[in-house]
Amino acid sequence: MSGSPALPVVLPKRSFAIIFGVSLATAMGNTGLISVLPAIGRSIGIPDPLVAAVFSLSALLWAFSSPFWAKASDRYGRKPLMLVGLTGFMVSMICCGLVVNAGLRHWASPLVIFVFFLFARALFGLFGAASNPATQAYVAEHTAPEKRTQSMSSLAGAFGLGTVIGPFLAPLLILPFLGLSGPLFGFALIAAVMLLVVYRFLPESPFAGETRARTDAEAETRKANPGVKETPMWRDPRITPFLVYGFLVAACQTAQGQTLGFLIIDKLALSPAAAQGFIAIAMMFGAMAGLLAQWGIIRMFEMTPRQLLRWGVAVAAVGNVIVALSPNYWAVVMGYAIASLGFGFARPGFTAGSSLAVNMGEQARVAGAIAAVNGVNVVLAPFFVWLYQLIHWAPFALNAAIMVGLLYYAFRNPQLRNADPEPATRADAAMATLERRDESGQ
Repeated sequence: MSGSPALPVVLPKRSFAIIFGVSLATAMGNTGLISVLPAIGRSIGIPDPLVAAVFSLSALLWAFSSPFWAKASDRYGRKPLMLVGLTGFMVSMICCGLVVNAGLRHWASPLVIFVFFLFARALFGLFGAASNPATQAYVAEHTAPEKRTQSMSSLAGAFGLGTVIGPFLAPLLILPFLGLSGPLFGFALIAAVMLLVVYRFLPESPFAGETRARTDAEAETRKANPGVKETPMWRDPRITPFLVYGFLVAACQTAQGQTLGFLIIDKLALSPAAAQGFIAIAMMFGAMAGLLAQWGIIRMFEMTPRQLLRWGVAVAAVGNVIVALSPNYWAVVMGYAIASLGFGFARPGFTAGSSLAVNMGEQARVAGAIAAVNGVNVVLAPFFVWLYQLIHWAPFALNAAIMVGLLYYAFRNPQLRNADPEPATRADAAMATLERRDESGQ
């Protein structure tokens, strides 16, 4: 668009730090909750599959609301939507803490506690989803295509760092008068601090006015031509392969993370509370491996989305095989760390690849689609926990098989093969994108 602001190569450091903090606060809270969830469930008396199902309704709401929030960020700006997301996360954590505290005091039956926990967590899925597409679009709007992979991997590092800090903080927040509900209140307080930081110090994107004008123009066009409908991103041939890949990667990573706690409790034959420290250590090793990928290896070797899509699932498959065959606790930790290294490659791969596949005006929409698949995958977690109850090694073997299938897909699918912004292949990728647009009538 003529007259639009020039695209900066690097996002201002303070703005990126604030956006990073938004993602970090959410990641800390979610992974911290995942780390204490097995102990919460077994202390209250909630069956293991239902413990995993606590995230299911939230995940569905996240998936359905993410595209809505992505469009809202185009209409109202990135910053307001980050505020909505942080508020939703904070309120959800407070409600979850109250429900867990009631369950630990046996003020209601485990089934009643589960239902209230389910709905308290659902608040995050409904409103917490607002910040994810806004943060991703904000970064994409301020980053040149050749730097997009590094920027997205840096942002994804917030998730990795959160999985280090969250499980580390969670045991420290198990206070005598709050018990296992303490971490939830603690993470709500952290979200409140970030809410204030965003409100006071984050400038709105200079692209906000342009994006709002384009959104209004598109709305007027649809109003004048009611028969013309916007193609959903999940049906866009440029994006669909990335969404399929991303959904399966996210599903396997979530399943491994939610099953890990039960595996460690059973392998060590400890009480849920006594095993909490060992669960936190394992999750911290996995998180550090993910950070090594996103902040170290990707930058050192300037890896492209195409390379990340392939290496990610290959390494994750090896890690899951090690967990499946692990004879002891430390083998579990090693396998989980290797798998996390692979996921640390794969997630920036499909995020950056999908961002590069569309133009600047579609960044929020593609971010909403990515956020949706990252959320809805959680509905599969109860199946993996149920499978774990039948055969302890089966969920990890299934993960490895899915990763091998995705490796084949990454080599065979044209869109994934062209997910490479390097100069040698950029022309090929652009030509492939134009061909796909012609085929889809865009």
